[in-house]
Amino acid sequence: MSILKDALESGKFGVTAEMAPPKGYDFSEQMEAAELLAGKVHAVNVTDMQSASLKASGLGLCIKLKQAGVEPIIQITGRDRNRMAIMGDILSAASFGIDTMLALTGDHPVVGDCKESKPVYDLDSVGILKMLSKMEETNCDCGGNEIAGGAPKFYKGAAVTPLYEPLFLQVNKLRQKVENGAMYVQTQGIFDLDTFKRFLEFVDKAGIKTHIMAGIIPLKSAGMAKYMNDNVPGIAVPQDMIDRLAAAAEEGKATGVKGLPGKLGIEMAAEMIAKIKDEKLCDGVHIMAIGAEKNVPVILDKAGIAI
Repeated sequence: MSILKDALESGKFGVTAEMAPPKGYDFSEQMEAAELLAGKVHAVNVTDMQSASLKASGLGLCIKLKQAGVEPIIQITGRDRNRMAIMGDILSAASFGIDTMLALTGDHPVVGDCKESKPVYDLDSVGILKMLSKMEETNCDCGGNEIAGGAPKFYKGAAVTPLYEPLFLQVNKLRQKVENGAMYVQTQGIFDLDTFKRFLEFVDKAGIKTHIMAGIIPLKSAGMAKYMNDNVPGIAVPQDMIDRLAAAAEEGKATGVKGLPGKLGIEMAAEMIAKIKDEKLCDGVHIMAIGAEKNVPVILDKAGIAI
């Protein structure tokens, strides 16, 4: 059984992290981070050419993590594969014991680093979930052909953006994902709990039942926060957080101490996680450290979280 499924469905506070494959074929940096994450999180998302930037195959890193004893979540986007290729990767993942996935539509190649690449979008995130759910129910592939040995079962997930206007459209899309098989959802990074609570109220009123994991992005600097506000849909870092990070940078310059904004970002992330757990707002957290996965255990320790 999926370790994440076991945690969430038994009422434990779920914790996942995230890492990207390398832009190359040397996985040593990712595997060093995996050693630190082992025993600290229930699973690790492996991104699928996030932001439409070319990386090594996510399936490859998932296999490496599984072999190292770290539970992977294979992310599958509809941008680069048609339904045959998606199902082929899913079947290959299952053969290595990978049983947790997350469906995404995927950013358009125009925002990435291979702009001449043609998008596929045979299926969006809802379509991927629907296809896999049908596969599990019928033991048949996307062409209606019987799968040798029976269809694998996956703990299927999706993403959602709590900061979205009009919010009912995002909640309606979430409903479609859940109705088509999403048993858990991970949110875009949140920085304001009042906004997150509003989203949770909408979901509750809509009668949508799924496990929700709040997205946490540890901030490294005021510049990073401003960039995300300007360029990342669904992200809104409050001005007071930006001001605190800027003040930390000034303090570092004045005292000659390096890394103060990053340390503050870790503290703020830990505070957010602790509040979410203490107030029992949702079922867990998904930490997106964006290349600083070594900080995830530190954040969890500061938040008082142990799996």
